[in-house]
Amino acid sequence: MDDKEYNNVYAIPANYTDSGKLMGGMLEVRNTIEAVILVLLLGYPELMWMPVAGTTKFIIMVLTLLPLGVVALMGISGDSLGQYLFHMFLHWRKRRKLYMRRIGITTPAEYTRTDRVKKGRLNARTERRRGS
Repeated sequence: MDDKEYNNVYAIPANYTDSGKLMGGMLEVRNTIEAVILVLLLGYPELMWMPVAGTTKFIIMVLTLLPLGVVALMGISGDSLGQYLFHMFLHWRKRRKLYMRRIGITTPAEYTRTDRVKKGRLNARTERRRGS
């Protein structure tokens, strides 16, 4: 009988996980679409509506559109530019507001200690913890 060992080890190519990307895995599809839309939305008014000479238009477009396109293609922190701006907007809307009485920032009347004592929200345990 033939007792041969078969070697079933295969080399995985470097671009195996690059599916869904453009230009050999360098650009994500979402980032590319957002970059094209942003450059077109900002580039058309710069090209058509600016009453300056051609060389000046070119310089202004290079200074504004090129950095915008590069940032949109790269993304920020692994997210596309749109996702990042959406996360920043959600953070801005849902952030907590802290009130610090020790440093002189005024607090609303409903959060002051005397009002809580009057309403019965301050119990003996809280009094002991604060040392009052």
